[in-house]
Amino acid sequence: MSSIFVSQNMRFRYHHALIVPFFSMNTQTLSNSTPFSNLKKPLSFLTHRFQPKRTIFTVFCSKKRNSKYPPLPLKTNGYHGASQAKVPKPVYLEENKLEMQFGVLKKKLEVVGIDTEICVPGQYNHLLCPECQGGDAGEKSLSIYVAPDGGSAVWVCFRAKCGWKGSTQAFAGSSSHSTTMNQVVPVKKKREIKEEDLQLEPLCNELVAYFAERLISNETLQRNGVKQRKYDDQIVIAFTYRRNGALISCKYRDINKKFWQEANTEKIFYGLDDIVGKSDVIIVEGEMDKLALEEAGFRNCVSVPDGAPPSVSSKELPPRDQDTKYQYLWNCKDELKQASRIILATDGDPPGQALAEELARRIGKEKCWRVRWPKKGKIDDCKDANEVLMYLGANALKEAIENAELYPIRGLFNFRDYFDEIDAYYHRTLGYEVGLSTGWNNLNGLYNVVPGELTIVTGVPNSGKSEWIDALLCNLNHIAGWKFALCSMENKVREHARKLLEKHVRKPFFNERYAEQVERMSVEEYEQGKRWLNDTFHLIRCEDDALPNVKWVLDLAKAAVLRHGVRGLVIDPYNELDHQRPPNQTETEYVSQMLTLIKRFAQHHGCHVWFVAHPRQLHNWVGSPPNLYDISGSAHFINKCDNGIVIHRNRDPEAGPVDQVQVCIRKVRNKVAGTIGEAVLLYNRVTGEYVDDDSKR
Repeated sequence: MSSIFVSQNMRFRYHHALIVPFFSMNTQTLSNSTPFSNLKKPLSFLTHRFQPKRTIFTVFCSKKRNSKYPPLPLKTNGYHGASQAKVPKPVYLEENKLEMQFGVLKKKLEVVGIDTEICVPGQYNHLLCPECQGGDAGEKSLSIYVAPDGGSAVWVCFRAKCGWKGSTQAFAGSSSHSTTMNQVVPVKKKREIKEEDLQLEPLCNELVAYFAERLISNETLQRNGVKQRKYDDQIVIAFTYRRNGALISCKYRDINKKFWQEANTEKIFYGLDDIVGKSDVIIVEGEMDKLALEEAGFRNCVSVPDGAPPSVSSKELPPRDQDTKYQYLWNCKDELKQASRIILATDGDPPGQALAEELARRIGKEKCWRVRWPKKGKIDDCKDANEVLMYLGANALKEAIENAELYPIRGLFNFRDYFDEIDAYYHRTLGYEVGLSTGWNNLNGLYNVVPGELTIVTGVPNSGKSEWIDALLCNLNHIAGWKFALCSMENKVREHARKLLEKHVRKPFFNERYAEQVERMSVEEYEQGKRWLNDTFHLIRCEDDALPNVKWVLDLAKAAVLRHGVRGLVIDPYNELDHQRPPNQTETEYVSQMLTLIKRFAQHHGCHVWFVAHPRQLHNWVGSPPNLYDISGSAHFINKCDNGIVIHRNRDPEAGPVDQVQVCIRKVRNKVAGTIGEAVLLYNRVTGEYVDDDSKR
């Protein structure tokens, strides 16, 4: 039995009521006709076979380990190993050199937890890994090679969930070290196995009955070569792995629901011959699921041999020769290459989904589909194909496979992925589908505030751009309770607070000339206004000498959205930001990238952004409203914005009241929310309010 090693524990659930009796039977008297009453009591299995002689601890484990040797300095080059410090090399008599050098090496190996009792120089030795302790099954998965002169060693754990590796040498500068370190742990020669050598037998009646309980027929078992074998006075299930009908490997399951495989055999899919030449291939996580799918009419199905990883790896895909966990994919690449569609029907738990992602990364997501398992009750979903077969039947399993979905590719979607959002938009349950009212009746037909859009506001100096935006924010707060982040670098905080409070309370802040005999706000109104200010607005300000850039502003705005529920952001004005750019980048390119960042922020967070940008110097300006193309910097301001607004104040008494303000809507991308046109508002200098021109002030 030395050719067999225990592999990682797979995740399958079995009925103990059925499996305990016949997994413990004595095969010396067992045949297909052996009566159930003659079976012996359960016998212990792997609990003693794979236990080490003594507990091994390594100094690199998160748990404290004991050692009879004091810890040595450790390497930090990515390998776990003993120190390569410049220790003077003792001089020994030549005949004692090997023994003494190997003795020092063994002590270093024991420091890191490697049991050296059976290590032989010049050979590959298989030990219990001190890092993973061989997993649940206690397999001897650590391969260690000791140089012939006993001066160095290199090791690696072949368990996919571990992979611990390292090297050390008896003395710094050992001549054998460079040779050992440059050696790659060899690819073991694959064993050729035969059914008679493994002493495989047809399934007994009790095992056939066990599979029948899982709705898997004897015909399916025979076609897939499911056998049994005596192993340490126990009967275990044997799943035979074949290519072109020839036996390649064999996997076993015991009474404790542990799986192990024949050592040093090629890793391939279970059921590989069933997918040769098939355009559709189904990949499942376990042999039982492969058998279950055959009961639903799908023979074009294979199972992975090694189960699922705990999570998706964050690393780049390794080269093929280092991709040890998924070697079965590379060994079966020709069969998979012929398929035009790969259906991933792995388990529905997190490890199963991680396995699907790892398979899709290697196969190519563009040709992958995925299966969602149906519910087996009101709450719980079925875990895998065999559960669907047992709880819901073959038709439900067939329907789940036929309804497989395209495997998601990041950045590539179908409209179906957004049907819920589109439905809510149609039924107007999202909120603000046509935008939020500005609070001015004559402007609502032209401009409404939609979450996730960018509005560029411009106008000549002293035309009231910032005052109009402040008045708009106050209206939105009164109408819908919106909160805002203000990056208004031209305003002092106290002056900005005064302007907002006057619009909110509708009284002047001071009893000064601009108040025109209107009573200033009372202390009570002022205190209430302070609470309103604090609850409604959050300030983004750079208090040092450096100018903030757009990314800095957006990062803080994101925090305000997530922490305070902000729905709107004001950046006022553009020229107060730091706009340093690479020497090879034009201003037009810079503005394009900057506005793209702002739009992505607005769309991702459902936050409306008002961005104030001044027009360039107008040498020939004659008093009419400027155009959006007059904005200093780039035409991208009008090209990329969702809404473009020009605020213009009348300065000619003969043309009309000097408190008359034109709100010129020059661009509206979303026709549902507005259209191009102009509206006239009257500015109340005492309180800073804007009112419709036909309303009483």
